[in-house]
Amino acid sequence: MRVVWYLAMAAVTVLALMPIEHLQLPVFDWWDKAQHALAFVVLTGWGLLLWPVHALRVLMGMLAYGAGIEAAQWAVGWRFAEWADLTADAVGVSVAWMLVSGWWRFQGRKQERAVS
Repeated sequence: MRVVWYLAMAAVTVLALMPIEHLQLPVFDWWDKAQHALAFVVLTGWGLLLWPVHALRVLMGMLAYGAGIEAAQWAVGWRFAEWADLTADAVGVSVAWMLVSGWWRFQGRKQERAVS
């Protein structure tokens, strides 16, 4: 599963850096922000499930990854770096944390009931 996660990270990186000169997108597009958030919910949640002992590293790493993508988009010249994209990434990381930590708490309570 880790190999597939790394491949998914690579795919998101490639998609984020591909030239899209044929598309004329508005500066703030809700669908684009939703895609950012969804990608980071999936990747972060998956990372948290793969490395639960290193949850803080996963969270900080995903935020750094989002910032890195924006910096790379700024550097390539054919994509645009946006603070709103980084914010959407951070929202995705936060949602993933809430979902996965809620799942962990639910599983812990479920196990406690089974033992009692």
